[in-house]
Amino acid sequence: MSRVKKLKNDYGFFGIGILNNSDEINIGTLWRSAYLLGASFIFTVNKKHKHQGSDITKTWTRIPLYHFKTFDELKEHLPYSTRLVAIEMAEAAIPLSEFEHPDRAIYLLGNEISGLPSQILKECQSLIKLPGEYSLNVAVAGSIVMYDRNNKGSE
Repeated sequence: MSRVKKLKNDYGFFGIGILNNSDEINIGTLWRSAYLLGASFIFTVNKKHKHQGSDITKTWTRIPLYHFKTFDELKEHLPYSTRLVAIEMAEAAIPLSEFEHPDRAIYLLGNEISGLPSQILKECQSLIKLPGEYSLNVAVAGSIVMYDRNNKGSE
């Protein structure tokens, strides 16, 4: 497999991460997908990632992983003019198929058990949802969003 070879020059950058991750494997899977689908970085909030022997692509050498202790710390370190996009099953969320990805975005996922708290959802500039009636694995959900961004951002 190879990294995305053709990205639109003026399409900005994005990062993706998980709040309160419940399974270390999800971070590793999301990291590999993020690398393959053109993310600039990934992050965790409130849970650190431990190196996995299954990381055969050595993604840790290709894109950075940041750790934030709290959501407030994440917000303090958002790059200038970057939109915080929550991915959550909620009535108010825009379906992914209708969503126009911002040039500069940080995508935030919750874990499969509790999702993202309502107070955090209120602080995000956009709220998107994937199709379906049940929660997907968090790494799969993040991968779908990155794939959608890549497809919509390609020339």
